[in-house]
Amino acid sequence: MTLRATLLAARAAGTSAFIPFIMAGDPDMAASEDVILGLEAAGAAALELGVPFSDPVADGITVQRAAERALAKGATLQGVFALVKRLRARGLKMPVCLFSYLNPVYKMGYTAFIKAAQEAGVQGALLVDLPPEEAGEYVTAAKAAQFETVFLCSPTTSKERLTLVDQSSSGFVYYVSREGVTGAQAALPQQLNARLAELKDTLQNPVAVGFGISTPQHVQALRGKADGIVVGSALVKIIEENQAAAANATAACVKKLLA
Repeated sequence: MTLRATLLAARAAGTSAFIPFIMAGDPDMAASEDVILGLEAAGAAALELGVPFSDPVADGITVQRAAERALAKGATLQGVFALVKRLRARGLKMPVCLFSYLNPVYKMGYTAFIKAAQEAGVQGALLVDLPPEEAGEYVTAAKAAQFETVFLCSPTTSKERLTLVDQSSSGFVYYVSREGVTGAQAALPQQLNARLAELKDTLQNPVAVGFGISTPQHVQALRGKADGIVVGSALVKIIEENQAAAANATAACVKKLLA
């Protein structure tokens, strides 16, 4: 199933698709395989899979450290493709969205990146530092290959820019719940539910929300308000603290989040 179809199915059911984020290769690629399969078994509907990068400017310290650990173990973009291919061979069913910075993708070339991603079993990508204003070549290549694109919007996005974000996306629009970088937070922004309702009414794409969502109470409060709910730093922190038992620890966390 595609990313778009997964989120729209959740909307039709009056709920939200749960989308965990982890960093590929943290603490190593073999561990990532077991973590991802465990996440799906625990109830994940789609996966946001981080591509380790040396200068992750949109990420807080927890995800930055995960990228550093993965890079230290030799993680590469090609290694991420190989990881997804092994997961598909092991029976992974949920759609995968790569979360990557532009540099490794641009270096590879958009068409080559999309081809390799699809051959591995990836449905789409969010290139976090590629703004829609500069993404024409990438969007054209993705559309030709039916590869799903995801772009970001935030509380400060203008109405005009939001239209461009929506037009450039084909998988879903990712709403950043707050200003700043990734990382767990104690409370959700007061106007978040109202903003999500407005986005669902005005965008042609389904909407996922992320950045700062970390507790069962957060997930419960957002269920049905967004088409997808992304939890990242909370899971990455668990991997950091339970490297020898990361798969069991993250699966247990997801079950609690979805309880």
